[in-house]
Amino acid sequence: MRLFLACLLLTSAFASAKSPNVVVLLADDAGWGDYSFNGNRQLATPSIDALAKGGAHFDRFFVQPVCSPTRSEFLTGRYHRRLGVYGVSTGQERMNLDEKTFADSFKAAGYVTGIFGKWHNGSQWPYHPLARGFDTFWGYTSGHWGEYFDAPLEHNGVMKPSKGYIVDVLTDKALQFIDRNKAKPFLCYVPFTTPHSPWSVPPEDWNRFKDKPITQTATQSALEKPDETRCAQAMLENQDRNVGRILAKLKELNLEEDTIVVYFSDNGPNGHRWTGGMKGTKATTDEGGVRSPLFIRWPGKIAAGSQVKPIAGAIDLSPTLHALAGVKRVGDKPLDGRDLTPLLRTGYDADWAPRHIFNSWANNVSVRTQTHRLDNGGNLFDMVADPGQTTPIQAKQPELAKELTAAVAAWRKELGIATPAGGKGKGKAANGPGNGVDPRPLAIGYREFPITMLPARDGEPRGEMRRSGKAPNSSYFVNWTKPTDSAVWNLEVVTAGTYVVTLDYTCPQADVGSKLELSFEGTLLKGKVTDAWDPPLLTDQDVVPRGTGESVMKVFRTMTLGEVRLEPGKGELRLRATDIPGKSVMDLRRVTLTLK
Repeated sequence: MRLFLACLLLTSAFASAKSPNVVVLLADDAGWGDYSFNGNRQLATPSIDALAKGGAHFDRFFVQPVCSPTRSEFLTGRYHRRLGVYGVSTGQERMNLDEKTFADSFKAAGYVTGIFGKWHNGSQWPYHPLARGFDTFWGYTSGHWGEYFDAPLEHNGVMKPSKGYIVDVLTDKALQFIDRNKAKPFLCYVPFTTPHSPWSVPPEDWNRFKDKPITQTATQSALEKPDETRCAQAMLENQDRNVGRILAKLKELNLEEDTIVVYFSDNGPNGHRWTGGMKGTKATTDEGGVRSPLFIRWPGKIAAGSQVKPIAGAIDLSPTLHALAGVKRVGDKPLDGRDLTPLLRTGYDADWAPRHIFNSWANNVSVRTQTHRLDNGGNLFDMVADPGQTTPIQAKQPELAKELTAAVAAWRKELGIATPAGGKGKGKAANGPGNGVDPRPLAIGYREFPITMLPARDGEPRGEMRRSGKAPNSSYFVNWTKPTDSAVWNLEVVTAGTYVVTLDYTCPQADVGSKLELSFEGTLLKGKVTDAWDPPLLTDQDVVPRGTGESVMKVFRTMTLGEVRLEPGKGELRLRATDIPGKSVMDLRRVTLTLK
């Protein structure tokens, strides 16, 4: 009864107010320990800390071990495996089309909605953010971007050049959106690029950190890479400065009291650095891999400096934002998350029902209660007495271990997650989805979104063609040397019509002249590489050199291959060369088809 009355009072207080604006700020690959508010003395994050001090901070907030699963859960309030999200690239990051996002709800309620940064839940329509409740998009749809300075960025389906550091640029776009819509209720989602690699940061930020000693080390200190830690800290200070710019804009426009601001991260740290002694990093289901900060500020509605102690997760944010703003939810699929508004009252945590929060990546699963974690290996830990997960206690508490093991087994079965051989998962993502291309076709030809980009990350290299790096997200096709090599995309043409085909490519002068052939279900388009374009690799952007996993980028040029008539249907779009006069055909970043 106390919980019901608290919900009623809180809902009434929120409902009586003008429709609040909502600003969601999401870090990419920042760990719980990357903030001065949480005890990191090696950097200063005063603007982000101010959100915690001016609102509520959550003591134990959990996300998933990697990017796209967390983002999809935040958007929907449902576990990512229910949504069709089981990977981070090659189409595996897409949410099923029968799912609705909280942006769908806010748009239906009359909000102007915008996203400025990394989407990572589908690139082509109808997986694109403009098809999932957002009116405006600036940024990139993939899991990571290879250019952090003067980056090519997408604006509502069209690639545009930019000037400056990517976080600064996209914050500029968010500020323009806020200013433009200050008289209306707006939803502004800013999924920052940092501190995700590549390790690129403005010189003025790097210079403050490049020679600093590491005074707080990783839990597994021997695995820490000091320059990566320094760069992550420099990136966080840059990000904090941009958070400050957004908060200053709200204050300048007298919107502070009318705006809910949320800040969190999408997974644990992308490397071994200080986490307050927790075990695990990004891509692991241990505490350090899935614990994130969560700060929610709404002056006058949420008490400044309040702490929420019950465990919560990314699955809770969608129902909570709906409740805070008084927005009716679009869609009727059952939620995994809870409305957290009863906890956003100072000191209130009575009558809050115990719960399990599941963390998963690939076939690895762990489960968290308020006090314990059962890890992916079936080991039980008392997270109050042993927050670093150093001493398993299943022998001392066999009934709890049995209960949580059964809960994980039931959850695996419900969500279709295989149990590894031997019954227990091992490793980070040893059973992971890999980089195989998702079998769901990419659609082209929607009249409301006539431009369809087919990047290399969503295609399959065949023959001896390969990607420029192990990570597909910001890769391009290279080693295209033989007529038996080809780039293939699994497509569904939804509208009959004439399509203009362009390629983003590089090609040295000595290799100009290859004859190309694009085919789809018996339709053929032929063309030729007539112009050289051979820019240098952008090797001077990074403060830490890239490994083999990440592609070193360059500036690609667009050439028109021609026009082709396509009929509705499913099949493989295949690009190959029939004649190769030089050593290679080209390096290929994307194919774009535009319905005339």
